[in-house]
Amino acid sequence: MPNSRRENRESAFILIFEKMFRSDTVDEIVELADNIDDLRINSDVINIFSETVDKAVELDNIITKFSEKRSVDRIPKVNLAILRLALYEAIYDNRVPQNVAINEAVLLAKKFAQEPDAAFINGVLGAYSRSEEGKQNA
Repeated sequence: MPNSRRENRESAFILIFEKMFRSDTVDEIVELADNIDDLRINSDVINIFSETVDKAVELDNIITKFSEKRSVDRIPKVNLAILRLALYEAIYDNRVPQNVAINEAVLLAKKFAQEPDAAFINGVLGAYSRSEEGKQNA
């Protein structure tokens, strides 16, 4: 049975988060993850994961611009992984409207992060979406 977009997003998030702790290549992490029963890996998951990792520096620059209170190195890794994923989807995945990317990021934060983190993530992504840069990519 094919994964839903939400399942793909969650699997990609887990891989993005994992990559933040490992020096393994994207392919090595995918291979390891493919052996985990609870994680469904397919071409969409691999694409989202690899593209987000490839664009991490660019995405971090955007996060830095719209995170007024915290620099990227002070953002908890779980939040950073969610922010990178949401911005990747909002900017590069034309199948995902910006408001959906933000909503899904908040849901991921509620599931995997602390309660105040969801508000922080929503604030950063909301500031981006209201900016000229965000409006151009909407």
